[in-house]
Amino acid sequence: MITDEMLTGRSDAHLVKLHGSPHRLQQQAAEAFSNMQQAARAAGFDLQPASTFRDFDRQQAIWNGKFRGERPVLDQQSQPVEVSALPVSARCELILRWSALPGASRHHWGSDLDIYDPTLLPAGSKLQLEPWEYETDGYFAALNQWITANMTEFCFYRPFAVDRGGVAVEPWHLSYRPLAELCAAQLTPEVLINSWQGKDVAGADWVVAHLATIFPRFIAIN
Repeated sequence: MITDEMLTGRSDAHLVKLHGSPHRLQQQAAEAFSNMQQAARAAGFDLQPASTFRDFDRQQAIWNGKFRGERPVLDQQSQPVEVSALPVSARCELILRWSALPGASRHHWGSDLDIYDPTLLPAGSKLQLEPWEYETDGYFAALNQWITANMTEFCFYRPFAVDRGGVAVEPWHLSYRPLAELCAAQLTPEVLINSWQGKDVAGADWVVAHLATIFPRFIAIN
């Protein structure tokens, strides 16, 4: 079992670097992903991580930047929204649709990663990590189909494969099940709130007051 500090992104002692990459995962997840990369390569894909471990401070910067209107926030149709005039409740729920609270991101765990194939990205295009890129006419549609057919062989799954009214569908996000299930069971509202001690988390008062509904809807997903 990893410590609460590791679980909430305040320690990276549980991680190793992926082969030939600065990206980091837990050892077991890194080995499984390497095996999946080899299989993808044999199928004609260059399967690469776009994002792996993300620490608390990085997630805090993303969250606070979106809350304060300094970073783009998307609506349910992936369209930009001006959040500065919205009440705190609406602002937080829009952000939670696409971005986790600091301390609650699965990217803290070392079991989860975002994937893509850089060779399928058209010249001059920037990776967006939006659903349309992975859908039928998207750049990564063929990769997405291959992942769907093969990920379970390597113990990966998509925690955000279905829109349950909380987090948006994220076809690029993979979890290594043997580790992710342990982490999900260990993360509680109390562990999350404790990770915020001494930290500036925008909208924290509203989040804490509504955590009983936020936690099952946006965080406790497995």
